[in-house]
Amino acid sequence: MKYLNIILLLLLINNLSFSQNLNSNAGELRKEGKLEAAIEAYKNEYRKSPKNWRNTYDLACAYALIFQKDSAYHFLNIALKSDNSLWALADSDLYALIDDSRWSIIEDNQIKKFQKSNKKLKQPEFTKELLKVIMKDQALDYNIDQAKTYFMTEGNAPHWYYPLGAYKQQIVQENYNKMQQLIDEYGWPNYSTVGKLAADAPLLVINHHENDSVRSKYLPQIKAACLKNEGSCMEFAKIQDRILVSENKEQIYGMQFRYNADRKLEPFPIKDPEYVDKRRKEIGLEPLKDYLRRKINYEWKIIQKQ
Repeated sequence: MKYLNIILLLLLINNLSFSQNLNSNAGELRKEGKLEAAIEAYKNEYRKSPKNWRNTYDLACAYALIFQKDSAYHFLNIALKSDNSLWALADSDLYALIDDSRWSIIEDNQIKKFQKSNKKLKQPEFTKELLKVIMKDQALDYNIDQAKTYFMTEGNAPHWYYPLGAYKQQIVQENYNKMQQLIDEYGWPNYSTVGKLAADAPLLVINHHENDSVRSKYLPQIKAACLKNEGSCMEFAKIQDRILVSENKEQIYGMQFRYNADRKLEPFPIKDPEYVDKRRKEIGLEPLKDYLRRKINYEWKIIQKQ
């Protein structure tokens, strides 16, 4: 009996270790494209900790990515009981769910909870539409990332990448057209009218558009929103520098990178680099040295002047 108890104890310990390993590997399994295995790992954690809303939310996303909508909605509703943010309404992992009648219920509930715990949105319907734009802008990113991983290991793109790439370009154009319609109807979105997350929608669409004239067209509005603390100064700086780099001019904030001879990332040439931190500070950005170290592990050594 003593040895039997020891064996049972060892089996129990082994099972617990396996469960913990499953849970810790769920994110990795998902990253590797093994969604069915990731779902089992998330479900294993859900059985142990049903109140872990983050795991439950990830489980819903995994189900949505394989178009098992009923299961995705089941776990999403559970997870969102503990969430009053608007993030789910912009999460591209859930893109498969938005053509379902249940999605409008999710939208309305999250908007109500958000407004109850935050400042009331002046344009809630505009907010919903902008969050859909963000979600659609990043749709297929998971699948395209899988294609990139395949390329890194196999040395060539998988055949299913090409229709994805073509559809992605179609999405970019459709999103741009939708964004123009929304701006014509509601005006330029600001933090105080639609919330910070939704207000970034045009910036994503504009930055992803292949035509630089689009970025130049909207740059004054993007800059004005930044200077009034009504829009993202980080995205303004990225778009401003992208325009300059595409015109073979020196950038002014250090937000655009290239590969050097050592195949390492470095910033494109910067105008008056000794004053770059002064310009960045004027729009609320951190010193370039800190940004580059965090973003591309690059050591910026130019001494700054005021």
